[in-house]
Amino acid sequence: MSAQPSILFVYNADSGLFNLVADIGHKIFSPSTYSCDLCQLTHGVFKEREVWKSFIETLDIPVEFLHRDEFIKSGLFSDTLPAIFYRESNELTTIFDRDKLADFSDVDDLVTALRDKLARRELI
Repeated sequence: MSAQPSILFVYNADSGLFNLVADIGHKIFSPSTYSCDLCQLTHGVFKEREVWKSFIETLDIPVEFLHRDEFIKSGLFSDTLPAIFYRESNELTTIFDRDKLADFSDVDDLVTALRDKLARRELI
């Protein structure tokens, strides 16, 4: 549990090697039915996109990344995964929900919108 405020990214995918392999296969063979737009935006088939990685490294606020199963185990809940939250203790404020994430055309679009939201909150 994080004591200081952070940005929490929650993927609509479960953790673990088996799930990783299944997700890779799903992205390759049926990308249009893949259920995690956050994964699609921030990761290629095999690794994190460099634009995303660089953006995350520039943030002055701590960031957390959880898979769906880890999020549920932590005692938090949202029925709109994937999602990006602002987190203070166990209080979550949604920055982007599943529907908004589905609207972004690519990682650059997400980075621009997230940078704008965080600047308005004076978090960057």
